[in-house]
This record gives sequence, structure tokens and C-alpha cells, in this order.
Amino acid sequence: MKQDILTRYIITGGPGAGKTTLLEELSRHEAITVPEEGRKIIRQQIDSGGEGLPWLNKERFAELMFEESLKTYLEISEMGYTKPVFFDRGILDTLGYMRLENIPIPAIMESKARAMVYHNNVFILPPWKEIYENDPERKQTFEQAVATFECMKEIYQEYGFTIIEVPKVSVESRVSFILDKII
Repeated sequence: MKQDILTRYIITGGPGAGKTTLLEELSRHEAITVPEEGRKIIRQQIDSGGEGLPWLNKERFAELMFEESLKTYLEISEMGYTKPVFFDRGILDTLGYMRLENIPIPAIMESKARAMVYHNNVFILPPWKEIYENDPERKQTFEQAVATFECMKEIYQEYGFTIIEVPKVSVESRVSFILDKII
């Protein structure tokens, strides 16, 4: 049995807005969560001495993110989950990143992105300076995080998704907010 598209939800936003923490808490509520590909790719590229890092080769990094996001999407889709599945970023996040970095988006990527179907409601976490932190895998400034948020909001709206902004409240309240919206 294939997973119903109405159970695939995206949680997006700029870096450092609390997406990972939110997904960890959602998993404690027995939700199925899918981690973002970006951090995994950064770790792999650092470990292997690769150049597909956002601070070395943004285009290669975007290609790797797109490939991994597509692969993960297809794997999750084949698992037949009937419970909600929350993706830490969707495939369109890669296209948003490419737009933000002025990287041309190949027609094949756009076509594949349109073919990957999620629930129409996309949860977006706004920039939140009080919780924003840099780390070895997150080197963006807070201003870049704000620009990323705006770009993600714009691209999802262009593709016809309904944006639901998650309030800046405790992680438990954020989880309740999201779970109330999907029931």
C-alpha cells in the first residue's frame, strides 16, 4: 500500500528556527519524522574531503541535496505509512536554496519537484533570533537565515502550497499547534 499524500507534511524555514528540535519532539509523540538532507550531506562531504559544501561549491551541494531529498522521498513513499510523516524540509527547499544562491534551476529538477506530492499545508518556522545559533554545519548569519525564510515562503506559495506559520512558542506548544492543524 502506498502512502496517502495527505499524510506527507513539510516543515520548513530558515536555518536555526528550531526545525530539528521540533521534529525530535514530534517523534516523541509517535509521529514519523524524516531528517533534513543538508546536514547529512555536509557531514559526509567533510568526512570524505568532498567539495559539495555550501561554503565551497554551492551548486554541487544543491545537486547532492536534491538527489538525496528525492531518494528519501521515494523511499518514504514506498513504506506505506498511514500516520503523518513530517519532512524536515521538502524537495522545494533545494530549489529555494538554488534561487537564493542565484544557481540556475534545471528543468528536470523543476519537473521532478512538481511530481513529488505533499500535503498542501506547509508548516514554516519564522526566524527567531533568540534561539539562533551557528555551529560547524551552520555558518549562515541571522540575516541569511531571514532571507532563506522569505525565499522558502515565496517558493512554496508559487508552487501552490498553503503556508502555515508556526508561532514562536515552546517546542511543546509548537507540537500542539501542528498536531491541532492536521487533525
